[in-house]
Amino acid sequence: MLGVGWIRKRTVEERMVTNTAFAALTILDFYNERLKIEEYRGNLRELLNTCLEIAGENKFTKLIIKVKSADQLLLLESGFTLEAVIKNYFYTEHAYIYCKYLNEIRRTTSKWIDEDRLIENVKALEISPLKDISASFHIRKAVIDDCLSLSNLYKEIFDIYPVPITDPSYIEKTMKEGTIYYCIEHENKIISAASAEINDKHCNAEITDCATLPPYRKYQFMQHLITALEEELRKKHIFSAYSIARAPSFGMNKVFYQLHYTYTGRLINNCYIYEELENMNVWCKDLSRNKTL
Repeated sequence: MLGVGWIRKRTVEERMVTNTAFAALTILDFYNERLKIEEYRGNLRELLNTCLEIAGENKFTKLIIKVKSADQLLLLESGFTLEAVIKNYFYTEHAYIYCKYLNEIRRTTSKWIDEDRLIENVKALEISPLKDISASFHIRKAVIDDCLSLSNLYKEIFDIYPVPITDPSYIEKTMKEGTIYYCIEHENKIISAASAEINDKHCNAEITDCATLPPYRKYQFMQHLITALEEELRKKHIFSAYSIARAPSFGMNKVFYQLHYTYTGRLINNCYIYEELENMNVWCKDLSRNKTL
């Protein structure tokens, strides 16, 4: 976890919220105006009430929590809505992502039907075999010395991103904490990259930070990068992989479908990315089952 980060202003604070009835690890995401409950134990109802107070104090507009199946009814009773599922997030048990909105604007999206159609169109495609990469491109695992080059790649693509990935010190910190980056080089320049953020406690990994420069997006580079990351995860005996992809991006949603990920929901106005606050699609894959949904 990151502690405190910066991107234009204070963005992320990791905070333990406790009293005599509960304990929880929370993420106060100032940049995206949301509070995330990552881990919890004890009296969930009291925890939710406390977190709603914290969200109100900080003028957050969205509260997010991952829960196990047994806690779903309480979330529904508390006015939360199920938006997505991450398969086998808790080692062998699914995580159900529930959200509560604190204003009507954050709850409202005008793009839902179009994004449903995008998913339908992606699923209508045939699964095509992955083509070999030309010898002029080099795929490899990124190292600390690549942090500046990686940050420059992300600067070229993202005006807005939910974490400070355009800061090389941020990338270095995540690498040292266990995040795996893979990249593709052309003429000594990194032109595509992706990462796997590993959760050692629950043995899962989020495929994230996916980016390819526009002139190179026809070569299936992202599929190659994610496939390489999956092999690294299998070596570490991590078999639950998931990603949260931009809902309006046909290309990225196509990548995950082609790699046999399963679509499991959409998070409304989840974070600021690319140009604005966007809906995000969740995709999951069991890496223990070769090429199986």
